[in-house]
Amino acid sequence: MERRDEYESTDLRLIRNICILAHVDHGKTTLADHLIASYGGGVLHPKQAGKLRFMDYLDEEQRRAITMKSSSIALQFRDHFVNLIDSPGHMDFCSEVSTAARLSDGALVLVDVVEGVHIQTHAVLRQAWIEKLIPCLVLNKIDRLIFELKLSPMEAYNRLLRIIHEVNGIVSAYKSEKYLSDVDSILSVTPSNDEGEINYELIEDDEEDTFQPQKGNVVFACALDGWGFGICDFADFYASKLGASTTALQKALWGPRYYNGKTKMIVGKKGVSNIAKAKPMFVDFVLNPLWQVFQATLEPDGDRGLLEKLIKSFGLSVPSRELQNKDPKAVLQAVLSRWLPLSDAILSTVVKCMPDPVTAQSFRIPRLLPKQDRYKSGERIDVFDEAELVRKSVEACDCSPSAPCIAFVSKMFALPISMLPRGEALDTSTDESASGEFFLAFARVFSGVITKGQRVFVLSSLYDPTKVSSNQKHIQEAELQGLYLMMGQGLKPIASAKAGNIVAIRGLGQHILKSATLSSTPNAWPFSSMVFQVSPTLRVAIEPSDPGDIGALSKGLRLLNRADPFVEVTVSARGEHVLAAAGEVHLERCIKDLKERFAKVSLEVSPPLVSYKETIQGDATHPSDFVERTTPNGRGVVRVQVMKLPTPLAELLDKSSELLGELTGRSSKQTMKFLKTSINSSEDGNPTETLKEKMIEAVENDISFRANEVGGDKVEKYKQEWRNLFKRIWALGPSEVGPNILLTPAKGKTLEGGAVISGHAHVSEKLGFCDAGESHSSSTESSVAEQIPLKEAENLESSVLSGFQLATSSGPLCDEPMWGLAFIVEVIISPVDQQSTDDTICNQQPDQYGLFAGQVMTSIKEACRAAVLQGKPRLVEAWYFCELNTPTEHLGSMYAVLARRRARVIKEEMQEGSSLFTVHAYVPVSESFGFADELSRWTSGASSALLVLSHWETLNEDPFFVPTTEEEVEEYGDGSSVPQNMARKLIDAVRRRKGLPVEEKVVQHATKQRTLARKV
Repeated sequence: MERRDEYESTDLRLIRNICILAHVDHGKTTLADHLIASYGGGVLHPKQAGKLRFMDYLDEEQRRAITMKSSSIALQFRDHFVNLIDSPGHMDFCSEVSTAARLSDGALVLVDVVEGVHIQTHAVLRQAWIEKLIPCLVLNKIDRLIFELKLSPMEAYNRLLRIIHEVNGIVSAYKSEKYLSDVDSILSVTPSNDEGEINYELIEDDEEDTFQPQKGNVVFACALDGWGFGICDFADFYASKLGASTTALQKALWGPRYYNGKTKMIVGKKGVSNIAKAKPMFVDFVLNPLWQVFQATLEPDGDRGLLEKLIKSFGLSVPSRELQNKDPKAVLQAVLSRWLPLSDAILSTVVKCMPDPVTAQSFRIPRLLPKQDRYKSGERIDVFDEAELVRKSVEACDCSPSAPCIAFVSKMFALPISMLPRGEALDTSTDESASGEFFLAFARVFSGVITKGQRVFVLSSLYDPTKVSSNQKHIQEAELQGLYLMMGQGLKPIASAKAGNIVAIRGLGQHILKSATLSSTPNAWPFSSMVFQVSPTLRVAIEPSDPGDIGALSKGLRLLNRADPFVEVTVSARGEHVLAAAGEVHLERCIKDLKERFAKVSLEVSPPLVSYKETIQGDATHPSDFVERTTPNGRGVVRVQVMKLPTPLAELLDKSSELLGELTGRSSKQTMKFLKTSINSSEDGNPTETLKEKMIEAVENDISFRANEVGGDKVEKYKQEWRNLFKRIWALGPSEVGPNILLTPAKGKTLEGGAVISGHAHVSEKLGFCDAGESHSSSTESSVAEQIPLKEAENLESSVLSGFQLATSSGPLCDEPMWGLAFIVEVIISPVDQQSTDDTICNQQPDQYGLFAGQVMTSIKEACRAAVLQGKPRLVEAWYFCELNTPTEHLGSMYAVLARRRARVIKEEMQEGSSLFTVHAYVPVSESFGFADELSRWTSGASSALLVLSHWETLNEDPFFVPTTEEEVEEYGDGSSVPQNMARKLIDAVRRRKGLPVEEKVVQHATKQRTLARKV
């Protein structure tokens, strides 16, 4: 109770909120164990640190030996309180990294010095940059440089230099917004064999580098044995010995600085006569003593006197029984953990280099609560002003009781009722109590004081305090039933928590699905949405083994959807319950939770449902021929042309869907995209103007790149044509934000007294390609005809849009969405019969074929699909970026597995100083299921693979291939014996799953002789 009181009354300047981020198996949870054992209030014995994995309290986490969720614990280091959040390193659980980063102010980024920088290291560095966290670098597993690689101190120093240089390069690239994705940044790294030619020892540190050991934000550690140090630790020790100031030594102990023993001076590389033999001070004064301790302990003829001298000079209290241990590694751990205690090195770095909540929120506010435009508030200026006062309170981290209470919930998580503290009861009317689970909100208080029993407003990310009419579904009122201080798997009840603290809140299970903002006033802006590094791409259909359990399954899916920040639960058009997860490991955990915790019924799980897209073959300079369709009543003629968008433009539209949704008035679903582009997270300048410039740049770069194909003299002509096309963008699709474009007709045409529905270039206006007057003038000119009332033409514009949306959402090959296509649609309306009255026209009375608007919509859909079939249709499939680590002896088996999966190897290199190969490859998503298990089986568990969604790629195979050339006819005959290619196999598989007709032979080899005789 005393500790809780201290926690509630701590000065904000003495609080630190940090998270641990790293690639999988780089030592995050082991490091957390040592911090908890030293400063966790006795919840973990030091002897168990590194073995127990205290923060991995789920059975599945202990069984797989990986972290699957982010969890928090409060530590007390001297006068400071540190809220530590441990996060997963596996790509399948990267959503948990996002939830941890949002609640933190600083991040400890761990890198294994043997394995080096991996794909998830790129991802967590990007996440820290997006959330404006102050990072510190921890180079872990230093002992492996001695045990496994057997490097000399000088070789180890060069390796550490190279890793720090590489990490700094990644951060600087993200700062300059050079790469749109982590895959781009990985592929841009220079191969290590080229890097070996660079002498990192002689490179001077750049003042703008994020990580610099002399600044104190780099720690060298061995988390398993519990020892670590920063430059400042040795600077303090040598200051008195060398008669130099600590500050001067701290700068000299890293980089090309050398100690001249004769003159007792610290010199640069110019002051050294023989630079080839000289050793930097870091090698002489830090690594050499460390290597000597290892040699004295581990080698049979080691000098044990050196250990006694070390213990005596530093005044270490090492029990004699530990020094007499027969296991030399135990002796080494006993000495080093007392000489260079890991917890002190890490937490002193945290206190020194990471900001307190007051400082952090002042520079994180543009990311957390972006500034709103005053003119958008309309007449509710008073509400806007109050919301701005709330924003200033968050910026200042105002913890006074009179300040508005603002908190952000980054995720909901479920715990068994048995973990509820004694004396607290649950509301038995909810789904949670029936399932034996209760929900807590993982939250941080950003302003004011939050108390148990307080009533707060729950604001979704779409809430706007200046709009009254549309706000009812985005705001709720709830009572906080309990507040807890999280201690890993334990909960400590507290009465209140002030700004800057991380708490768990009970009582919001019925009000929050994934994340939300809590506010004591309805006049407040919600926090911006979190950015997730991947999207849930692995989908399966699930159903109960017993149809009578469908109710329990539905209830269990609701609870799972709330408990997991990343899972998506939907009901398909066929009525199936579809579960979407980030990967196979994530899916397995979700299915296990459903069976054992939430639904508690036996389940049947379908094979994975793979998403594809449909496009056409061709270039972006020539539209196809017109495809014509007539409405059933003969009054409307639809003519459609289709052309392929440049691939960079299609990818840009796909990744910018959130911004496009805001511009077109249709906010996209609250599912996070694979990677937000720099446009979405841009704070400087106008994001709309940035998107416009990037669209023009994407097209012009693509045309210039293909100058040899299109003809050098036609490059400018095609660029101008695309500039004109950008002024005619009527709509995007599917869902009004997709990578397909509907263009207005070039100009109005008449046909036998009819008129063309020309539409309006709404999207072009919103993006700034043309002004409103420019797009409307042509519309008026082309739509008005003496025989056709203007009202009818305007009414049919929505039918054109609906037909386009229907067509792009389900293509002709296998009802999958279209991708990267532009449609030019002309709808020519013939005059109505003279006997029809104006009233009949305006009200669109149905004739024998139904409503005319419906006929136009259907005809447009059919014409668009027919135009795609005419334009050489192709299937587009998703590809994973795969990073593999394999010993040399298993390379053959690994390549055999990749070949069976249609993988494409793009890079391979040997890790310096080890027998491991790192291979980068692209693997189709459809071939990735069971990939990790097969790889492990064929390489006897020696290989590891990590997959992350990379891009969409067109499968360059004609699904309707028919022999035409002499060579093809000679090989395949008349076409009846042509084997199905991969594109056709994938299309047929999807059509069969969706219940669509499939062209296949029911009887194979019908003329082959059969016999009924059974030959024994």
